[in-house]
Amino acid sequence: MELAIKDTYDSLEEKMLKFEQANCPVIHTFGPGIYIREVRMPKGALVLGHHQIFEQMNIFLKGKVLIIEPDGSKSVLSAPMMFTGNPGRKMGYVLEDVVWLNIYPTEERDIEKLETTYFKKSETWESHQDKESKLLDNKDYKQALLEIGTTEKQVRIETENEEDQIDIPFGSYKIGIFKSNIEGRGVFATADIKVGEVIAPARLGGKRTPVGRYTNHSIKPNAKMISVDNDILLVATTIIDGCRGGYMGDEITTNYRDNIKLIGDMPCPE
Repeated sequence: MELAIKDTYDSLEEKMLKFEQANCPVIHTFGPGIYIREVRMPKGALVLGHHQIFEQMNIFLKGKVLIIEPDGSKSVLSAPMMFTGNPGRKMGYVLEDVVWLNIYPTEERDIEKLETTYFKKSETWESHQDKESKLLDNKDYKQALLEIGTTEKQVRIETENEEDQIDIPFGSYKIGIFKSNIEGRGVFATADIKVGEVIAPARLGGKRTPVGRYTNHSIKPNAKMISVDNDILLVATTIIDGCRGGYMGDEITTNYRDNIKLIGDMPCPE
């Protein structure tokens, strides 16, 4: 029976990924010992979630969803309500705009590690991400390094130096760090980000956050680094799209030339 259920979900997922994907923003909130994954789903969306590996606390803040079980049976969930969700996948049709929270007890703040820990993503979804991701030209990255006067090897050594790195502070974020086709890992939007919106701190007290470490270069960036009180924040310069159903959000990029100039213009810490 379990194999039949898996096959049904996988075949349905493959068909669903061929259609236009709904705007389903994901917001990540961190506090002492807790991670909250907030998902918003619009009315009219048919939603198939990833496989939850463990039981998890659910807080259904807003909306109404028709839950469709693997055996074809149906039930309606109406907010507000709170319950413990069982392991497995959930599928539903959104009857009213939804705000849904999953609560996880953890000190981890790396989104990629959290997703690996709590979700099992299907081969269908994984192969879809690889197929749909766009390989960006890295020629300008190499040109920028020449202009700056450094090499890819030196950049790699600096990136992997963990002595000047700190965790991202507690708070809510519309981003995650995932595999990038530009270089290594990159910063991706998980919810829509507006022009001028502060995305996250990149450097605090002279130390880099994961955003400062993993934001990749682009000749046509959608964000920039700005200095505020001797710290550095990452700010959107264009509209940045977040998750669209089965599609990963946009990768957030800056121009390294501007970053180096900004850091060079900042006063040295005392």
